Amino acid sequence: MSEITIRQAINDALREEMRRDSTIINMGCDVALKGNPFGITKDLVKEFGLKRMYDTPISESGFTGIAIGAAATGLRPIIEIQYMDWITQALDQIVNMAAKMRYMFAGKVSIPLVVRTTCGTGEGMAAQHAQCFINWLNSVPGIKVVAPITAYDAKGLLKAAIRDDNPVVFVENRPSYKLRGNVPNEDYIVPIGKAKLLRQGSDVTIISYGMMSLKAQQAAIEMVHEGVTCDVIDLRSLLPIDYDTVINSIMKTGRVVIAQESSLRGGIASDITAEIISRSFDYLDAPIERIGGLNVPMPYSKVLEDYVVPDIVQVKDAIRRVVD
Repeated sequence: MSEITIRQAINDALREEMRRDSTIINMGCDVALKGNPFGITKDLVKEFGLKRMYDTPISESGFTGIAIGAAATGLRPIIEIQYMDWITQALDQIVNMAAKMRYMFAGKVSIPLVVRTTCGTGEGMAAQHAQCFINWLNSVPGIKVVAPITAYDAKGLLKAAIRDDNPVVFVENRPSYKLRGNVPNEDYIVPIGKAKLLRQGSDVTIISYGMMSLKAQQAAIEMVHEGVTCDVIDLRSLLPIDYDTVINSIMKTGRVVIAQESSLRGGIASDITAEIISRSFDYLDAPIERIGGLNVPMPYSKVLEDYVVPDIVQVKDAIRRVVD
């Protein structure tokens, strides 16, 4: 077991998988010679060369299309879209090609494609570099979406995504890259579609993902002083969602808070709320509380950004509302 950063965990997963399988290639802006602006692919080109590490033009639609063709013909491409805001440029390729080809070819074609991208707030990245479009992708049949927030999960889920024969969008939280955690030295994977219980309690179920999972965990720790204990569920996978873990928790607590960092309107919290009401309405003892960002473009100003993005205080306030 080693304590490493999430940045290193992702780099290690890429290196180990490329050593294991010679059909894996990496493509994206600055992934090779510069090792990615965030250091994620650092030094991989030294080991695997420019025939497996491809620096591309700034054309997300172009290199995504190339990767889909490569995946359909025997390779296992990993592409990098540095900011999730720019995934809009490649949505036609992802939604109308990658997600549908296996279905349209009656299962005769597999698309083992990983789309690595980033989101996250708190860095002053403003309106075009801080958006999270998981809610859009979550409506697309044929792809999987994962969003780890620990070093252990980042490495294990990326390995699982690379080995999957279906397109997987792997969403990294940029501000979390420096966070450290224990990671096994031996090979392992984290199954896609399985949530993780970060903390156990009996009064409230908090459902979240990404950085909001860590905020929810801290809020739950602080609420113990008020005599309230919480189950904190880190979804990890957003498509598919592990509703078995969610419903089992609700059967115990009867109260639910769902927290997301992205804008509340049209967000995944609304979809989860609808599923909970459909599957376990009789177990609810209070209305479901949803927390999310304000429905505005992300401001550059640190003060305004903090105002737009939900924090620990808001999670605690929501917990208090459902237990009152």
